[in-house]
Amino acid sequence: MEKTNVMRILSQKKIEYNAYEYNPDETIGENVAALVGKPAESTFKTLVTVANTKTYYVFVVPVNCSLDLKKAAKAAGVKSIEMIKQKDLLPLTGYVHGGCSPIGMKKLFRTFLHETATSFEKITFSAGKRGYQVEVNPKALMDLINAETADIAILD
Repeated sequence: MEKTNVMRILSQKKIEYNAYEYNPDETIGENVAALVGKPAESTFKTLVTVANTKTYYVFVVPVNCSLDLKKAAKAAGVKSIEMIKQKDLLPLTGYVHGGCSPIGMKKLFRTFLHETATSFEKITFSAGKRGYQVEVNPKALMDLINAETADIAILD
């Protein structure tokens, strides 16, 4: 298996992780969770947003949920938040759609994990490249990227 930047960062910081590879053509979160043998509730997707203040925020929510933009704005303490345009993702984060990870972005943005993340021993999320997932202790992830938890998702 190819080592992604995310895996290199985790190794460097001596954070224990498991890596999984799956068909990179699969982009539906619930299907990715099934392919790596993990429940959808503990498999997370990374969403990048922009606030009315032109500040960028990152939200990490379970793949079986949607980001609640009102709750996200409240968590960030701004009036409104919207998803960034897909074409802006790569220049802003260094990641492509379907391979965006909260670890190793070009810049460290204020990041929120859905409050359920800490109820799991480990959560799974993108390893920074389509077709790769990493499984990490959520507290270790939060420490690494200085993330906060908040009620930011609605079940699909």
